[in-house]
Amino acid sequence: MYTIGQVSELFRLPVSTLRYYDKEGLFPGLERVSGIRKFSEKELETLRVIECLKKSGLEIRDIKQFMEWCSQGKETYAQRRSLFLKRKAAVEREMEQLAKTLDMLCYKCWYYEQAIKDGSEDRIQEMLPEEIQKMYDHAHE
Repeated sequence: MYTIGQVSELFRLPVSTLRYYDKEGLFPGLERVSGIRKFSEKELETLRVIECLKKSGLEIRDIKQFMEWCSQGKETYAQRRSLFLKRKAAVEREMEQLAKTLDMLCYKCWYYEQAIKDGSEDRIQEMLPEEIQKMYDHAHE
C-alpha cells in the first residue's frame, strides 16, 4: 500500500492532481485508513491508464466514461477497445507530424552547419546528401 505522497513521487504528479482524480471517482475502490488514502497496485495500474489516456489527448470527462465502462464489466469490452483504437490512431497521427517536424529541424541544423562552413547559403541546395534530401522531402509532404 502506498500513501498519496508516495504515489505523487512515483508518478511525478502533484498531490492535488491525485486528490482531484479521487474526487472525480477515478479510484472507486480506494481504501482509506483513518481518513488517509491508501493506494494499492490496482490504483497504481489505474493511474497508469489514466496518465496514458491523458497523454493521448483524452479529457478527464472521457476518462471518467472509460472508468464507468470498466465498472460495468465485460459488456463494455468493445467500447473500451474502440476508445483505445481511436487514441492509438490519434497518437500515431501526432507522431507522424512530430517526425516531420524533427526532419525539418534536422534539415535546418545541417543547412546552417553548411552555411557556416561555406560562409554562404548559395550552394547548399546543390550539395544535399541523400539522407538530408529525404528529411527535407518528408518535412514538406
